[in-house]
Amino acid sequence: MASTNKEPVLVVLQLTGANDYLNTIVPYTNGHYWDARPKVNIPEHQVVPIDNELAFRSDMDQFKDIYDKGKMAIIHGVGFENSPRSHFRAMDIWHTCETNKIGTDGWIAKVIRDLDPTGENVLKGVNFGQGLPRAMTMRGVPVTSVNHLASYGVFSSVSGINSQDERTQLLDSFARMYSPAIGTGPTMEYLGQTGLDALRGADIIKVAPQKYSSTVEYPTTSIATNFKDVAQVHLADLGTQVFYTSYGPFDTHFNQGGSHAKLWIDISEAVDCFFADLREHNASDNVVMLVFSEFGRRVKDNGTGTDHGAAGVAFVIGDQVNGGMYSSYPSLKPEHLTQGDLEPNYDFRGLYSTVIDKWMGLDAVPIVGGQFEQMAFI
Repeated sequence: MASTNKEPVLVVLQLTGANDYLNTIVPYTNGHYWDARPKVNIPEHQVVPIDNELAFRSDMDQFKDIYDKGKMAIIHGVGFENSPRSHFRAMDIWHTCETNKIGTDGWIAKVIRDLDPTGENVLKGVNFGQGLPRAMTMRGVPVTSVNHLASYGVFSSVSGINSQDERTQLLDSFARMYSPAIGTGPTMEYLGQTGLDALRGADIIKVAPQKYSSTVEYPTTSIATNFKDVAQVHLADLGTQVFYTSYGPFDTHFNQGGSHAKLWIDISEAVDCFFADLREHNASDNVVMLVFSEFGRRVKDNGTGTDHGAAGVAFVIGDQVNGGMYSSYPSLKPEHLTQGDLEPNYDFRGLYSTVIDKWMGLDAVPIVGGQFEQMAFI
């Protein structure tokens, strides 16, 4: 990684439900956009131009400010061939990098494995949100998943637990609860070990809020809360190098106007507060954020919303990012569309490869399953 001796940290934000590319980075001077979007468009008085062709929607003021400071890369046309237009299959592909079969090992889990081959730090990778994304699952790779940091920690609400011996004894008692699952088959063994790792992570991560103070006032949205939690763990210096969270739903088939605007207001405010918080603590120089969605939406609106499409847009944000636009905006000409959708022109595995290789300092080939074009945004 560039210009810092600190360990590189990656924060991944998944826009769940397929974000509308066309109404996020708006081709506001393109006649094909207006022809295809008579109802679901971003009016010209509500765009913030990037250049004479593309613009942010005005709900993304903070994103535009980050971009103008040279700390945001916009990666156009991201996706993969033969997009299935299915949330579940598309997310499987993004999470495992397996385009031709159902994958089991997550790309983030492989990153964590390579960062911590012996699995010593159960907080090397942390997810904030319910459940655990497929991207972070792999047998033998410990991860921690937190719904809300303030209420997390198996032992945090147990009174009278003062000494390390007492805490160890209590942890052992929880371990025995999982013991019937261990050794009774690969699946149960995996679940048992995952439970033990979660307990270990809970016992450690609860110190993060105790160490944290900040003048930054985050909004009360769930995504802002998640980013505040990420900041607390990052600032607690627990060795976490990969954070994951998600926000949505972006599945805007109906009444897209208000819901899509609200989503981007929430995200823009949360991301802005997060980086302001890190900079207040001189802790932003080793953090890069990747923002992606499983696919874009159809070029033509359906009257009140938009349906599942193909190519999408990704963002990479951080002090070490070479800001600007990368790849090219797919053609909106009707003859260039694939089944009415924008054709992807940059394989998402190239996006991952760039982050893995140039930022995390790892060999991307075994993680993404091959060699793919990298770009210079890092």
